[in-house]
Amino acid sequence: MSQATETLTAPVSQSGSRSQSYAFALLLLLMVLAPFVAYPVFVMKVLCFALFACAFNLLIGYVGLLSFGHALFFGWASYATAHAAKVWGLTPELAILFGGLVAGGLGLVTGLLAIRRQGIYFAMITLALAQMMFFFALQAPFTHGEDGIQAVPRGRLFGIVDLSGDMAMYALVLAIFVGCFLLISRIIHSPFGEVLKAIRENETRAISLGYRTERYKLVAFVLSATLAGIAGGTKALVFGLASLTDVHWTMSGEVVLMVLVGGLGTVFGPVVGAFVIIAMQNYLAGFGQWVTVIQGVIFVVCVIAFRRGVIGELANLLRIRL
Repeated sequence: MSQATETLTAPVSQSGSRSQSYAFALLLLLMVLAPFVAYPVFVMKVLCFALFACAFNLLIGYVGLLSFGHALFFGWASYATAHAAKVWGLTPELAILFGGLVAGGLGLVTGLLAIRRQGIYFAMITLALAQMMFFFALQAPFTHGEDGIQAVPRGRLFGIVDLSGDMAMYALVLAIFVGCFLLISRIIHSPFGEVLKAIRENETRAISLGYRTERYKLVAFVLSATLAGIAGGTKALVFGLASLTDVHWTMSGEVVLMVLVGGLGTVFGPVVGAFVIIAMQNYLAGFGQWVTVIQGVIFVVCVIAFRRGVIGELANLLRIRL
C-alpha cells in the first residue's frame, strides 16, 4: 500500500517541471502583450473560454469522465453573475464568486446523480440534466428567456476600480485566468491529482489500493464545475450579457472540441485549443454557417493526423511534458 501510494504521489520530473515553467512564462508574456496588438475584448473572450476548457480538461483529461453537460455550469453561472451584478448591485468580484458558487452547487447535485455511472451513461446523464436546465432557463422569468440578461454593468472592482474601460477589465480577466490556471496546475501535480490519474488509468486497481474513487471523482467534478462557472461569470461581465447560447448543448460540444484540438490531458492544450476555435469563429464569421462545417473538418483532421492534439504532438516531438 505504501509503495503504491508513493508511486501515485510521485512528483513531476525536474525536466518536465522546468519545461512547464518556461511554457507558462511564455504564455504569460503573450497574454500581457496581447491586448496591445489585438482587440482586447477578443482576447478576453479567448481567456474566458480557455479557462472553461482548462476546467473541462481537469475532468476528462485527468479523471477520464466525459461530460456533455458542462454548458450547464458555464451558462447558469453566467446568469447568476449577471443577475447579481445588475439586479442586486454586487461588485464584480462578488458577482463572479456568486456565479462560481452556483456552478459548484449545480456540480454537486449533478455529480451525485451521475458519478456512479461510467462511459456513455455518465455522458448521457450530464447531457440530460443540462438540457433540463436549458429549458428551465428558457422559461424562468429572471433569465428573460430568449432576450437574456442584457446591459449587465461591469461595475467597480472592490468598489474602487472602474472596469468600464477594456484595459481595466482585461487586467481583471487576466488575473482570474492566471489564478485559476495555477490552481488547476497545482491540483494536477498534487497527490490528489496523482490519484485522479490512477483512477483514469485503472479505477479497479485504485479501489483495490483503498482509495474511495467515487469521492475523488465527485470532488474533481465539483472543482471542474466551479471553475467553469467562474469562466462563465467572467464572460457575462465582459460582454454585459447572459444568454441562452451559454447554456445550449452546443456550448458543451465546443468545449470538447477545444480540449481535443489543443491536447487532451495536457496543461496548456486547452488554452491553445480555445484560441484556435475562438479565432476561427471571430475571423471566419463572414462564412456564416460554414464556420461550423470548417470546425468539423478541423476536428476530423486533428483526430486523424494529430491524435494528441496540437500541444500533445508538440510535446511528444520535443520529448517534454506540456
